Amino acid sequence: MPLFKRTTFSLMEPPKNLDPNEKVFQVRFTKEIFRDYQQYLNRLNLYRQKVWTCKMSGKSNLTYEEALVCEQRAVEKAQQLPKELMTPVLQMIQYSTLNLTDLVDKIYSSLLVEVFEGLELRAKRDGLETACKILKVVSSGNSKLYEVGWIGQDNAVTNTSVVKADDLIRKKAPASRNTLKIFIRDSTSQNSPWVLHANLAKKYGIPTEPPEDMMKGERLCKGRKRLENGTTEGAQKKLKKDEEQVERPVKYPIDDLLVKPTADDPVFSKRPPLSTDFRVPVDSVGDLLMVWFFCLSYGRLLCLSPFSLSDLENAICNKESNLVLLVEIHTALFHLLMKDEGEYFTFLQNKKRKLKVSLVTWAEYLCDFLEMMSKEEFSCKVSTVRRGHYGLVDAGLKLKILRELVDEAITTSAVREKLDEQIDQQQALAAAQREDARKSRNEQKLNTEGVAENGRNHTNASQNGNETVKGQHEGKEQKDLNKISSGKMGDGKMYLRRHLKTEMNQQSVIPSPLGKDRFYNRYWFFKREGRLFVESADSKEWGYYSTKQELDALCGSLNIKGIRERALKQQLDKFYDNICNALEKRLKDVEQGMLLEEAAVRRSTRVHAQPKENPSVSFLKYVNKWKQK
Repeated sequence: MPLFKRTTFSLMEPPKNLDPNEKVFQVRFTKEIFRDYQQYLNRLNLYRQKVWTCKMSGKSNLTYEEALVCEQRAVEKAQQLPKELMTPVLQMIQYSTLNLTDLVDKIYSSLLVEVFEGLELRAKRDGLETACKILKVVSSGNSKLYEVGWIGQDNAVTNTSVVKADDLIRKKAPASRNTLKIFIRDSTSQNSPWVLHANLAKKYGIPTEPPEDMMKGERLCKGRKRLENGTTEGAQKKLKKDEEQVERPVKYPIDDLLVKPTADDPVFSKRPPLSTDFRVPVDSVGDLLMVWFFCLSYGRLLCLSPFSLSDLENAICNKESNLVLLVEIHTALFHLLMKDEGEYFTFLQNKKRKLKVSLVTWAEYLCDFLEMMSKEEFSCKVSTVRRGHYGLVDAGLKLKILRELVDEAITTSAVREKLDEQIDQQQALAAAQREDARKSRNEQKLNTEGVAENGRNHTNASQNGNETVKGQHEGKEQKDLNKISSGKMGDGKMYLRRHLKTEMNQQSVIPSPLGKDRFYNRYWFFKREGRLFVESADSKEWGYYSTKQELDALCGSLNIKGIRERALKQQLDKFYDNICNALEKRLKDVEQGMLLEEAAVRRSTRVHAQPKENPSVSFLKYVNKWKQK
């Protein structure tokens, strides 16, 4: 367990009466659980400060997580101590009153001099150095003899003999000082005196009762008791003080979850609730947006004219089996896969299908695709679709099928070439913008130098005659003409680049969110859809904002002291006008649709004029204007 400013640190106990369905906050690396979010942030902020010390190695100036990793590595290193040294080393540690440095030196010196049973080293045999293993220590008067087993090529003892201490060869200690230091810290529960863990002492037969001379001296016991009480209480008070009063200046932005409210914060508006009135299942909204965006971005390639997101959503939820919009989407994707001559094309060839999809046969091609995918959730619906009841398939499953079709379409060579083309255009646009910036800097530099030069020329011109002045006027007129001509050419180039930039913005290579809020919710905006979509961090929940008031409230609720919300605020400010225009346009369309519905109810039978088309049923009248004949 890492030390807090070199003192023992205790983790928080789990909350009492915790409900299994209760939402709580948990620290990932300590598994501590908090009901209160502010307490969770305080503890997490403390763990991220470099005030922790590795208990095993003594390394300081670490975060809590760094100290945990350091301790784990130290334990692995401590386990490198040879097993035959465990018992003698533990005997020297148990109830030693030396400080750590002196105890390490004592054990290290002992390992250099003493020889223990089971130790492997080298000894002289017939004048040659040979590997051996100490089998037994034999006392013979004042000298020590050792029974050794000579180790052969397979690390097996071949035969034994008795050698003198002078015949043993020791080049270095079997364990380093650093390994011994880590081993001592890992194997003891207290250090004044050093006391081994009870289970470790029992395993190696080390006495757990204190020596008699230590039992007689009460100084050590009283000191230890005072140390336990005083140090623990002091550490807890220090911990509470550090958690409650962290006055270290913070350099913003920081991680959003670590941002704390301060007195100088502006008044944040309340974040508006999300609208979730989708007709499709909430967990299928991502698939709906993906399919719609792909068809919109690659409509020319698919020969599929644009349609609104609402039209697609209404068509998916409709129970009719042969809606023109859905038939055209499936047909366009099938034709793209056929032209690519990939897996789907081969599957159709094996079934001897004609490579022509129509309003009558599209369901058969859909069944072939579902069979090719070999997914259980799709296979169970093949018979339903084959009988002509596609409309009875769940809306979520319809979107999953379309998502699979889009995933296959993205891998086709035609789409990949289009992607490469768009990437090349974007790179060319970026290069042109860099070149314009460079030329602009050069022109500003030349203009600055030209002001001084014009001043000198004006002085010289006043000293010369009228002929010189006339020549200057002619030269000036010619220069103005050249400037006007070059200005027109420059305006033309700038117009072309602005047009190219507009086109590239309308056809993004890969859609990306505007940003994330403090809880990692992602915010999406599509230029042709007047809503700002919000996706939860786990992608299972979706919502949206549809009014300018909601957008303003969202912007006013973002705290720019956090990294994520600062970046999101910058993107919302950048595209604020575009988003507002899209929101207002959609709001007008919705209001118009409501008025048309009311007018249809109140419409008198004496009026023979045809009512305007209601946007809510526009998907029923979809016509693919880009369809190839």
